Amino acid sequence: MDHFLYRDGALFAEDVAIADIAQAVGTPFYVYSTATLERHYRLFEEALEGMDHLICFAMKAASNTAVMRTLALLGAGADVVSIGEYLKAKAAGVPGDRIVFSGVGKTREEMRVALEGGIRQFNVESEPELRALSEVASAMGTKAPVTIRVNPDVDAKTHEKIATGKKENKFGIPITRARAVYAEAAALPGIEVVGIDVHIGSQLTDLTPFAEAYRKVADLTAELRADGHDIRRLDLGGGLGIPYERSNSAPPLPIEYGAVIRDTLGHLGCEVEIEPGRLIAGNAGLLVSRVIYVKSGEERDFLILDAAMNDLVRPSMYGAHHDIVPVDEPAPGDLPHPYDVVGPVCETGDTFAKQRHLPVMQADDLVAFRSAGAYGAVMASEYNTRPLIPEVLVKGDQFAVIRARPTYDEMIKRDNIPVWL
Repeated sequence: MDHFLYRDGALFAEDVAIADIAQAVGTPFYVYSTATLERHYRLFEEALEGMDHLICFAMKAASNTAVMRTLALLGAGADVVSIGEYLKAKAAGVPGDRIVFSGVGKTREEMRVALEGGIRQFNVESEPELRALSEVASAMGTKAPVTIRVNPDVDAKTHEKIATGKKENKFGIPITRARAVYAEAAALPGIEVVGIDVHIGSQLTDLTPFAEAYRKVADLTAELRADGHDIRRLDLGGGLGIPYERSNSAPPLPIEYGAVIRDTLGHLGCEVEIEPGRLIAGNAGLLVSRVIYVKSGEERDFLILDAAMNDLVRPSMYGAHHDIVPVDEPAPGDLPHPYDVVGPVCETGDTFAKQRHLPVMQADDLVAFRSAGAYGAVMASEYNTRPLIPEVLVKGDQFAVIRARPTYDEMIKRDNIPVWL
């Protein structure tokens, strides 16, 4: 469910007309619904009610400080994969003891900054990282709390580019080697083992891989405890999918996901951490764009938009589907017309959809890409020297620009011309 609905023939974000935002900030832009962000976060809280738990929003999905603060005010922690995300989480009001630092390539400087600023734990991905963290923490006269990410070799049955739990993926250590790596961690100075970490992929629409991975984690917990390790925290990652196509059946709900956690891990008495991103933010955001031209080709018609692949790269990168809807509600009985929906970037890959059936469109019409709140703005670039587009947050009948569009002068002035030129 989201809070983007037609009202009196016009698409609204909560109580704000999308067309009014377009008039105020220009197109294209991203818009997020506070009510949807809050509702989706609370669904996870309800799913884990009665269990010792912490929900850490995966900032790689949507790292705007205002979005993170919206969730932090509800009690969310943050899952970060860079020191930039860490500092954004702190700026959003997330205390260090609610921030989990994931990622395969943490640098020593990132480790130092996080230890100085406060961190709940590092999710360690390899032995070299573990040894580097030990050296950094020891030199600072402190201990770094760690979980070690294990790779359970479970097929998440998702897109190959977002699967992370198979043995050929770069993430974590093989679960078969976990006991040896935990023994090394326990012997290292500056390291405090607190638990186990696992994450098998993103956009999962079946709970079976979760259950398979979590049963392996349960077995490993028993083995590590028998080895003398104090395993008191289980970081289960995120990955629950969302319905990108409204016509498809809905993925599992958080309450069903919570039941899998209870069934597989509830007997262990561990604190549970989960790191949802897409399910909280995905359907909480739209990308709004304007039609520049309607172009008739020899075999098909094209809608040429002012948004491009640099604004929303998912269709180009993953072949991902986003429902595209007109901001003005179609009249009953309007016959759809097939369009290739494309952007202005000089790449054939700058294509959002092929032969998508939409109402008959004209230049200057507004369209909205649904389910664009996750992995949208965060993956944007300035390719073709196109400015990053604004992000807007709506709450009730209010809206605010939470990231402004840079001017061309600002973009140009970032470049420095050497003295010899």
